[in-house]
Amino acid sequence: MSEALIELAAHIEFKRPGDVLATAIAYDELTVTVAAAGIVEFIDFLKTDGSCKFSSLTDITAVDYPAREQRFDVVYHLLSMYQNQRIRVIAAVREEETIPSILSVHPSAGWFEREIFDMFGIIFSGHPDLRRLLTDYGFRGFPLRKDFPTTGYTEVRYDEELKRVVYEPVRLTQEYRQFDSLSPWEGAKYILPGDEKGA
Repeated sequence: MSEALIELAAHIEFKRPGDVLATAIAYDELTVTVAAAGIVEFIDFLKTDGSCKFSSLTDITAVDYPAREQRFDVVYHLLSMYQNQRIRVIAAVREEETIPSILSVHPSAGWFEREIFDMFGIIFSGHPDLRRLLTDYGFRGFPLRKDFPTTGYTEVRYDEELKRVVYEPVRLTQEYRQFDSLSPWEGAKYILPGDEKGA
């Protein structure tokens, strides 16, 4: 475990005790869990504090935990080229809650926040242009939520008669099949390691 990361965690907890809920160090990276309401001020602190200088926002993503009360984790990845360190900041939000946009601190967050809105349905309050980014305008649902059906709700095709794109409910061409775990070499003369499980 890096001594520099331990010192960084202690510095952040000392400077922002009201924001930090938990810290952890794994894989040479510090993870800090904070309350969603104070995310803008906390990210600004990480960017401007002389001991941090996390001036590069490298990614924002989300994770879906449907069984949890705070269903989503919004995860920010930041880089300090001055200190040669990375940090991960996690803020948990409920499905019906919003989280403040960090566009005022990192203008590059705009595209990341739009992607998270499109894929998970998390709303970033204060975002000036929060609309779908990767899916179509009429798309239903949020594809990276764990309760989103693997087939989706609609399918898109070009209709030759109508000379336009049409949206239709998904039609599966075959029934759902149960696959066993038997070897494709079943019946062959040679038994390969692991094939005894089918016997």
